[in-house]
Amino acid sequence: MRYTEDIIEEVRARNDIVDVVSQYVKLQKKGNSYFGLCPFHNERSPSFSVSRDKQMYYCFGCGAGGDAYAFLMEYEGLSFPEAVQQLAQQAGVELPVVEGFGEDRAQADYKSSLLGIQKQAAGYYHYQLKQDCGAQARGYLSERGLTAETIQQFGLGYAEKSGSGLYRYLKGKGYPDGLLRDSGLFQADERRGMYDKFRDRVIFPITDVKNRVIGFGGRVMGDGKPKYLNSPETKIFDKGRNLYGLSRARSSRKKNIIICEGYMDVIAMHQAGFTNAVASLGTALTTGHASLLRRYTEEVLMIYDSDEAGIRAALRGIPLLRAAGIHARVVDLSPHKDPDEFIKTCGAGAFGERLSQAQNSFMFQVRMLEREHDLEDPQGKTDFYRAVSERLLEFTQDLERDNYIEAVARQYQVAKEQLHKMVNSMALSGAGIQKKQEVRSPSKKKEESEGAREKAQKLMLAWMVDQPKIFKKVRAYLEPEDFTTPLYQKTARILYEQQEKEGVFTPVRVWAQFEDEEEQKKVASLLNGDLPAELHRGEGKVFADTLLRILEDSLQEQRKNLKPGDIKGLQENIDKEMGLKKLKMDRGQLHISFE
Repeated sequence: MRYTEDIIEEVRARNDIVDVVSQYVKLQKKGNSYFGLCPFHNERSPSFSVSRDKQMYYCFGCGAGGDAYAFLMEYEGLSFPEAVQQLAQQAGVELPVVEGFGEDRAQADYKSSLLGIQKQAAGYYHYQLKQDCGAQARGYLSERGLTAETIQQFGLGYAEKSGSGLYRYLKGKGYPDGLLRDSGLFQADERRGMYDKFRDRVIFPITDVKNRVIGFGGRVMGDGKPKYLNSPETKIFDKGRNLYGLSRARSSRKKNIIICEGYMDVIAMHQAGFTNAVASLGTALTTGHASLLRRYTEEVLMIYDSDEAGIRAALRGIPLLRAAGIHARVVDLSPHKDPDEFIKTCGAGAFGERLSQAQNSFMFQVRMLEREHDLEDPQGKTDFYRAVSERLLEFTQDLERDNYIEAVARQYQVAKEQLHKMVNSMALSGAGIQKKQEVRSPSKKKEESEGAREKAQKLMLAWMVDQPKIFKKVRAYLEPEDFTTPLYQKTARILYEQQEKEGVFTPVRVWAQFEDEEEQKKVASLLNGDLPAELHRGEGKVFADTLLRILEDSLQEQRKNLKPGDIKGLQENIDKEMGLKKLKMDRGQLHISFE
């Protein structure tokens, strides 16, 4: 179901965001805003702000931001219609049912239907676990040491042997075959038609960060193959961008997140009190996983099986986490294979002790290099130090590199000065040169240029929001088309339209016109002043430089897009360039005061 914009706006207006958020987060007023600990990532000092004036929340730590609807959707895992309904009920607004329209609505309805199917399937599987047909599955979970409470919390279930029970159940709910096929829960062939993908398996529902079921994992209880079977990727399920257990782990209030390999490991850790555990979904750690983790933590403890495959997985994951700005440490559970086995054998206390002994990820890499070299052989020992030195060159900051040189020297009883000389010698001989060339590459320069361009546009828009009185001054020189970055051009169009029609900016209504999650984060950052200090010292030279930069970038973009033979367009561009030169010569007319 869909609601009109008027209804959505009325419900939003009738719910003060400070009142909504304070039901979940303890807030303290500081100046014109309210601050508290962010509920979406782990932090010790409050960086989560709520603005009554803007009717928006924003976290300066993880970048989460939006309106009251977005907060409930993120915190409670609600769909947008559900968030509207909850806030309408709180405000006493009666909601009519209005059907949506257009391609965007159709796509949203399609994804909503897929989510509905997954939710119905999760309920069906959980129900089957409690029936007679689920006796073996219940016995299996009991043998694995899971309590009834844990089974309930994780929504574990059972897929019966028949191979058609779920299909018949969902058909009875009115879902068409095309949608069921797209859900990833069924297979089809000419002889059997549609039939259940999961059969005679214990079922693990997989949820996204909003706690919505997006897929499933199924485990055989005997010797069947494959041991684990996962849902295929769908419009709502991306294995490389979701982690099992993250919807729970993100709110655990622990200082780090533990990443391991399997569903049972995650569940065993949560049951033992380690509620910050997650697992990848049958894939190696990806950049998508690393970016997702960075939203909620700055430190990750890596636990992989103690076999060769597990070690390789850890070594592949460390650079990805480091590139995302995450400090990684590696937990050694030997002689035990995995967390589930360790906890059963040694208990939660001993497991916690092993976590506290987790090794720095770089030193773990060094230890693995040691296994590849014979340190009793002079040449093997030299090759080992060369390999370590090459790794040390990956640290670009001198102080950080020196700290690790000292740590390696201390552990392997080699003179720090000698190791330092080898690192410097390898640097001079060309080791690591490829990485430096990559930094100076044309594509990198282009990215840096585009970054400066975007910064200028973002800064100008943020000034306009923060100081609405400068709009007329900005409007005299800049059109929305001069903001060449698509996201900021759209933002400028909305701001200009609001100011010209209503004489005022309404930040929350600007944000609400963006649907893509990444775009919403960027706009929320802009609207909430998550900017460098220039935002608050925008007078004189800084303001003039920013405006002139935007005009210059706009001219370059127009010139680049001119079609051959477009004499009129070329002349207009030349005229604008002459105007820009005059403006640069008479910068005094750009003087502005934010007082």
